[in-house]
Amino acid sequence: MPSGLAALLDDIATIAKVAAASVDDVAAAAGKASSKAAGVVIDDTAVTPQYVTGFTPDRELPIIWRIAKGSFFNKLVIILPVALLLSLFLPWAITPILMLGGAFLCFEGAEKVLEKLRPHEKESLAEEIAELTSAEHEEKMVKGAVRTDFILSAEIMAIALNEVKQLAETSIWLEAATLGVVAIAITIAVYGVVGLIVKMDDIGLHMAGRENGGSQAIGRAMVKGMPKLLAALSTIGTAAMLWVGGQIIVHGFGLHPAEWFGLHEGALAWVVDAGLSGLFGLALGAVIVWVHHKVAGVKGH
Repeated sequence: MPSGLAALLDDIATIAKVAAASVDDVAAAAGKASSKAAGVVIDDTAVTPQYVTGFTPDRELPIIWRIAKGSFFNKLVIILPVALLLSLFLPWAITPILMLGGAFLCFEGAEKVLEKLRPHEKESLAEEIAELTSAEHEEKMVKGAVRTDFILSAEIMAIALNEVKQLAETSIWLEAATLGVVAIAITIAVYGVVGLIVKMDDIGLHMAGRENGGSQAIGRAMVKGMPKLLAALSTIGTAAMLWVGGQIIVHGFGLHPAEWFGLHEGALAWVVDAGLSGLFGLALGAVIVWVHHKVAGVKGH
């Protein structure tokens, strides 16, 4: 009996070691994959605040939570199983699907540029407030944010999957676990930062109301700076759509613009690659917007 118990304990110890090793493998793979996807994660963080800008303070965090839930659903329920199935049966289809998503990002980015350039009648303050507080406007913005998140999430998960596949020893279970960890960690990080950004003015107001002179100065600076920061993030978010969308397509064709100038690594190579990819994304997006408006016009008639 004691020997049987000892054997059982040995088996449990062996299983525990295997489980611990698996956890370490997943953690290491997830860390490496997340670092590779850092550029897209930053873009995701820059894009999202523009969908929350202008809402009343009491709706900001609930809207971010709705978008975050949509992001969890995108990554865990749709993208993760589809990515694993494609990895098993149709690995060649991943890049073309991502390129279609990239074209959609170019379309959305170009449309936002067009909206900023196109002159339009200014609404009265009452009409503007009525629109921003309407349930229809909130629903529209949440759906737009979740739709854009889907494309960026697909890119993040594809990068993560590619990194896991390059490991010496991998399996479908390691891939699934790594993608799951990446999906949860990145979503929490992105929407945690977004929540902090959009509530910075409220934090600033709270600090400005304190008796401490230093806190008051910092609080007032935060309140004054937030409109400029949100405006800058809106511009960065639009640019991010264009350069990420253009980059997905350009890289999908096996092209790396920075290499045309003899640049392979470093900050300058990234800037050149992102800049040229962004210009390509804007051009492609403008064409898609033009076709879309033509088709919509024909249907309207």
